[in-house]
Amino acid sequence: MARPRKDEGDARARLVDAAGRGFRTGGFGGAGVDALAKGAGLTSGAFYAHFDSKADAFRLAVADGLAFLRGGVSQFQERYGSGWRDPFIDFYLGERMEVGLDEACALPSFSSDVARSDAATRAVYQAELERLVDLVAHGFRGAHARQRALALLAILTGAADLARAVKDDGIRRDILAAAKVAAKAI
Repeated sequence: MARPRKDEGDARARLVDAAGRGFRTGGFGGAGVDALAKGAGLTSGAFYAHFDSKADAFRLAVADGLAFLRGGVSQFQERYGSGWRDPFIDFYLGERMEVGLDEACALPSFSSDVARSDAATRAVYQAELERLVDLVAHGFRGAHARQRALALLAILTGAADLARAVKDDGIRRDILAAAKVAAKAI
């Protein structure tokens, strides 16, 4: 579930990719248009040729990031069938926690900035989150599948945020281990 880097082809796709990395690393307020454009190997003029504003680029980065997560869940569901949840949890709270912040999951990376953003951005986030919840709920099947999906995503998101925020590796491991137990109990 590693995100491939965009090649020299599509400038807009490179900008969305660079914006995603920039917003993950610096947050919405800490990522300037010049730096986002430079991350794509382009100029700020090229940025504005593709986006009306930094907020527009953020919305697209949010949608792209959540769609990427949805694709990862789908891959686990296809590969493991009804037993997808535990391998996904192990991957998400294991291997995925080792990537740099610029490649971290969009759900915990963008949620706090989205909460402070405009209505259009929150609407995009909500629509993508609903698609993700529907997919996860489909993977649960049975009673309370939607509530279970929401709980799983909340645990994974919170655990990722907490684990990335602490300095001590022991506390980080404890957070991830505790979250794995709770997520698998859903």
